[in-house]
Amino acid sequence: MRTIYTYGLFLVLFTFVVAPLLGPEYRLSVPSAEATEQLNDSYGDRLGTVRFPLSCSDAANQLVERGGALLHHMTYNGARASFAAATQQDPECAMGYWGQAMTYIHPLWSDKPSRGDFETGRALVAEARARGQKTDRENAYIAAVSSYYEAGWTKDEAANLRNFEAGWENAYRRFPEDIEAASFYALAHLATASPGDKIYQKQKKAGAIAETILVQVSDHPGAHHYAIHAYDYPLLAYKALNIANNYGEIAPDIPHALHMPTHIFTRVGLWDESIIFNKRSAEAALKHPAGNKISLHYPHALDYLVYAYLQQADDDSAKQVMDELLILEGSFQTHIAASYSFTAIPARYALERQQWADAAALDPGLPANYPIGKFPAMEAITYFARALGAARSGNVAMAKQAYEKLVALQGKAEKTSAYWANQIEIQRLSAKAWITYQEGREKEALGVMQQAAELESLTEKHPVTPGEILPARELLADMLLAMGRYKDAQAEYESVLRRSANRFNSLYGAGVAAEMVKNKEEAVWYFKKLMETTGNVETDRKQVQHAKLYLTRNQMTSGGNTYRSAEDMGS
Repeated sequence: MRTIYTYGLFLVLFTFVVAPLLGPEYRLSVPSAEATEQLNDSYGDRLGTVRFPLSCSDAANQLVERGGALLHHMTYNGARASFAAATQQDPECAMGYWGQAMTYIHPLWSDKPSRGDFETGRALVAEARARGQKTDRENAYIAAVSSYYEAGWTKDEAANLRNFEAGWENAYRRFPEDIEAASFYALAHLATASPGDKIYQKQKKAGAIAETILVQVSDHPGAHHYAIHAYDYPLLAYKALNIANNYGEIAPDIPHALHMPTHIFTRVGLWDESIIFNKRSAEAALKHPAGNKISLHYPHALDYLVYAYLQQADDDSAKQVMDELLILEGSFQTHIAASYSFTAIPARYALERQQWADAAALDPGLPANYPIGKFPAMEAITYFARALGAARSGNVAMAKQAYEKLVALQGKAEKTSAYWANQIEIQRLSAKAWITYQEGREKEALGVMQQAAELESLTEKHPVTPGEILPARELLADMLLAMGRYKDAQAEYESVLRRSANRFNSLYGAGVAAEMVKNKEEAVWYFKKLMETTGNVETDRKQVQHAKLYLTRNQMTSGGNTYRSAEDMGS
């Protein structure tokens, strides 16, 4: 299929006025119609602007640049197709082979290449080395990707990613003005950041590199994407708000580019914005299947979408999205992100609404023949929901059955991922705490629940999720509230809100805790914030009705409502 791009006046101005000022390496990352004859690519003509070192034919150069832009968007299959088309246009185009080798490396995703893909990537690196006359910059790029493969196929990919970081750092040091080398160094730097580093040294450095690139090229896809990942933490998210608002507009047909801003919107509790962009992402994902399968980006966007709806108490919309996922016909791409969404969405729908009996009987309704068994941490979500739901609805025997299954799945997860095994440990402790509480051993239960909350505080959420299925610290606050320790409960709810802004259940819980100690000012502040968060949504949730009634009876004058915000609580 021939793709025709129309630029009008912008292309004329760029070609004859702007591009000569920027030099020969500055090109739009959109190939000509002739070059795209080999592509079946519907990602559109707006991908952002990149500057790659290229010494291939003109037609191949354009395809490499398009592949490079898609690579920055982590649209790996589309990037691979574009790079492959470049080598068909020009078999001596070394950067086409380089790009294909890069697409098998997903530094920030939990899906290291299979042995087969790894060997394919390594062979492509060898091909890149053997082909064509290359510039020093091109050789530096090839050396950088080669460093990943030189470590050999490893179980946890850690050695590969360390090599990858070192390789791109070398390219970045040799060519400090090269924005593509800088972008890939920022990405590789993030890939080796320690989850336990609460100073976020590597994240801040990577974010600073990305921001410097954006000063030079305001629509650079990699700088946008990697800055969002760098600042996807509670204390840093505000730094990426403008970047998040821009990213989805520079590549309006890329599912992942439309979704990524919502990582930041979720961090700061901007639910309307999250809903808008995840809807767009899901729609785009259905237009771009992964071969003959529904792309992972579709259920991934829906998980974030359902999470946002639930924080607004828009349960009808959340249910509609969940039902759409369950009835959609077709096979889904097997991936950790899809697997997580399939089990997380129904679990969230029950647990966030505190429908404990529904959670106890949860059936995630997985797509036919989907291999969830390959992902024990994702399968465990269902059993966490069942154990917690059964315990909180008083069925200890049922809770213990689900708990035992959770323990078994933790053992499986330990063989493949320390991170995900640790997430199951947090869930296991939370379920055990509530089982123990229902058995009447309140002091012991509280100790176990505190252990879960502290363990969770030492970890960061994975990019695959908008947030924990239920935060352990919120469950701790619930337990304190049930025990009548209202001030302690409020402090824990406030701690949750510093990590997960505008969470419905923590806003409400903090308001109730303040109400119970007759702190009208703070109760009004939280219930007002809850009503702002839910907006004009029509909902049956009893919490909303309670907050409305309290505000009607105790509304303060506008000048009197001076209680500090959740952000201020940390100071």
